[in-house]
Amino acid sequence: MDERKRSSSPLLFLVLLFAVLHLPGAPRCATAASNPRMLFLVKPDPIVLRDHGGELLTGNVTVNILYYGRFAPAQRAIVADFVRSLSAADVPHPRVANVAPSVASWWRATSLYRGGGARIRLGRQQQLMTLDEKQRSLSPENFTAMARRAGHHRGGAITAVLTAANVRVSSFCASRCGVHDHAKAGAHGKTRFAFLWAGNPAQQCPGQCAWPFHRAPAQTAGAPPLVPPNGDVGVDGLVISLAALLAGTVTNPYGDGYYQGEREAPLEAATACAGIFGSGAYPGYPGKLLKDRATGASYNAVGLGGRKYLLPALWDPTTSQCRTLG
Repeated sequence: MDERKRSSSPLLFLVLLFAVLHLPGAPRCATAASNPRMLFLVKPDPIVLRDHGGELLTGNVTVNILYYGRFAPAQRAIVADFVRSLSAADVPHPRVANVAPSVASWWRATSLYRGGGARIRLGRQQQLMTLDEKQRSLSPENFTAMARRAGHHRGGAITAVLTAANVRVSSFCASRCGVHDHAKAGAHGKTRFAFLWAGNPAQQCPGQCAWPFHRAPAQTAGAPPLVPPNGDVGVDGLVISLAALLAGTVTNPYGDGYYQGEREAPLEAATACAGIFGSGAYPGYPGKLLKDRATGASYNAVGLGGRKYLLPALWDPTTSQCRTLG
């Protein structure tokens, strides 16, 4: 299908997205962090995430990261600092004090859901392969196996599998920018654990999964792409997907928490607000954002050490509205 034709027809895209997510072999009860620009064009009406009464991830939750493919130290630092910032104390940084919301204030929106939210800490970080190794094409089943082998299944821990820009993943870009799911492990398969995958889209689909840091498919006019806050289109785009997936994982870890729509392809805390980053957002425009005077980079949240991020809006269960930081 011509990408320009798909982008020009929201209804056609919705039909194609539904078809892809229901192909034989597609993961069941897995939730995607889909193309933010395209999902915004098919915004649900109205946005109401129903609480289905299942277990949520609350209290102390550890996020363990598995890096598949080569990530430069600077790229790993961007990701690690984001996770560390989620439940950090709001300590102002001299360069951004009293100017920008914190990453932690963004994450506190998840505490408005039943159970009071999760306090996130960064656990183990593990490198799984390098560019010299052969397997650079993965399927969703590979992520389940990786997460199970990692053995991080205690106390509601989340295993995050992150793939490098050169690693190809089936259905990446075509219908999703990442996914979270759950599986069983331990003796007799009695222990449930949550895991997620997010990919670096720099080489494969930056216009889909790194928007608004790259022009959307078929976009030839209009405002130029935003400058990414950490100077890395792929990793800053990956952080957007990771943020959305972490919010979806804690509020709907096992497919029976908060969501709208079908269980097999639900809209969750962040994906219900896809494409919205600041106030006044509309299709193709991410909303009002802050801008770094020195670099021109756009952002809406600041983490530890003053590191800047662009994070998606989250659905607020107290107002049934998408909650932005600006």
